[in-house]
Amino acid sequence: MTLHDYFKTEKIPENLDAIVIGSGIGGLVAAALLAKSGKRVLVLERHYVAGGFTHTFQRKGYEWDVGVHYVGEVHRPNSILSQIFAYITDGSLKWHEMDPIYDRICFPDQSFDYVAPLRAWIETMYGYFPQEKSAINQYIDAVFAVTKATKNFFMERALPPLIGKIASPFMTKKFLRYSDQSTLQVLQSLTSNKKLIAVLAGQYGDYGLPPGQSSFAIHAMVTKHYFSGGAYPIGGSKRIAESIIPMITAAGGRVLAKAEVERILVKNQKAFGVKMVNGEEITAPIVISDAGVLNTWEKLLPDNDSSPILQEFQSIGRSASHLCLYLGIKDTAANLKLASTNLWVYPSYDHDQNMAQFCRDPEAPLPVVYISFPSAKDPEFTHNFPGKATMEAVSFAPFKWFRKWKDAPWHRRGEDYDALKEKLSQRILETVYQWVPQIKGKVDYFELSTPLSTQHFCNYDQGEIYGLNHSPKRFRLKQLRPRTPIKNLFLTGQDIVSDGIGGALMGGVLTASAIENKNILGKILKG
Repeated sequence: MTLHDYFKTEKIPENLDAIVIGSGIGGLVAAALLAKSGKRVLVLERHYVAGGFTHTFQRKGYEWDVGVHYVGEVHRPNSILSQIFAYITDGSLKWHEMDPIYDRICFPDQSFDYVAPLRAWIETMYGYFPQEKSAINQYIDAVFAVTKATKNFFMERALPPLIGKIASPFMTKKFLRYSDQSTLQVLQSLTSNKKLIAVLAGQYGDYGLPPGQSSFAIHAMVTKHYFSGGAYPIGGSKRIAESIIPMITAAGGRVLAKAEVERILVKNQKAFGVKMVNGEEITAPIVISDAGVLNTWEKLLPDNDSSPILQEFQSIGRSASHLCLYLGIKDTAANLKLASTNLWVYPSYDHDQNMAQFCRDPEAPLPVVYISFPSAKDPEFTHNFPGKATMEAVSFAPFKWFRKWKDAPWHRRGEDYDALKEKLSQRILETVYQWVPQIKGKVDYFELSTPLSTQHFCNYDQGEIYGLNHSPKRFRLKQLRPRTPIKNLFLTGQDIVSDGIGGALMGGVLTASAIENKNILGKILKG
């Protein structure tokens, strides 16, 4: 299934039931679930390739994923995520389980392994921190308490407004008890051991906020997500979209790239279609935005730019922007002994201080470098790209450092911009060579993406990778739900539930459930 089916008027299906703006995982899942009920859905993607952060790209004979580095739960056949993917792909999407050590948290003096399954993770942590067994046990209990409360919290968001208003206090109370606290507050209530706190917060890059700023709810959801280890799509992350799209087209729908929406058509507070940048109007009784809530209200609903809802969204703030160094290596992962284990490299045990210092001073140590090995995770990589391997090294960087080039064309931003990219690339490479020394002298190609890359391809205004910040305030925002005050306009994606494949996928499930007024998840799990 091609991800490059480009927009043309004659490709628009007749008698549409719904239009989805954006082909990220949330938009594709919502479209596929509606298609399963017989609806004809048109998905419009402004980029030249469908899939959002699940797509891949190639340079010089190498291929990299842009956002899917590992996914939890999907390699367990009976897990919720595994069953949803099987349902919307007819079982065509296959996953390869990573090594038991799925993450390694690295500090200058010591590294700490995250080992699957959970019992092994606990025993490993006991070995590192033998005096902290009680704190580790209490931590596990807190993580499970949050994830147990998650189901009712997000189900409430799919309920009709009146029912939701009545049920909300009962369905959200337990979750909010934890989401109102920062990750650091909860961890400090369990232990005073700063090393243990830093190790337990070692995956904070997966949601973009250090422990002093992030809600413990997102921390717990991400941590629990990987307790059984990680997996990677066989054939690369592009297989996710390739496996979902046939479900949409089989029902008479279409997924079209190079299809930028200018605005959502609204009359008398009722959405009835979209206007494309070329002026063409496409109508449908349902419009779903997977473009992010800020993009939706700031750009696609220009007449609502001073609405209280938009002001509430803006008050949460945009998530972190990032750098990603893509490396092509002249040897195989097997020859180089590259494992599928992800590396999280930190300059010290104080995550919040590391981030604050770097944001103040660009010359300060990188607050984190996350190193991923896609060619070691995908068993088909060597067959598809013989004699080669790839790596990705990700760090954070404030958008303000790149703001002066935001209006310059992609790949033509000037010598100063190129010089900054080269400097940042070399800094990241220093860390990579320190922790993966065997690739030195074998790097054949590297390319750095900046927050401007995310802005250009994903239309996120400040290059934010995770939509809205996952702060305690975020989970108190009642408007982060599929239904909007504009009739027939729905939201989906990572802003509705949480970031990551699992969060955005569940956003798609909630949106389809709200539109159909059915418990779609319950139907899937019943088989």
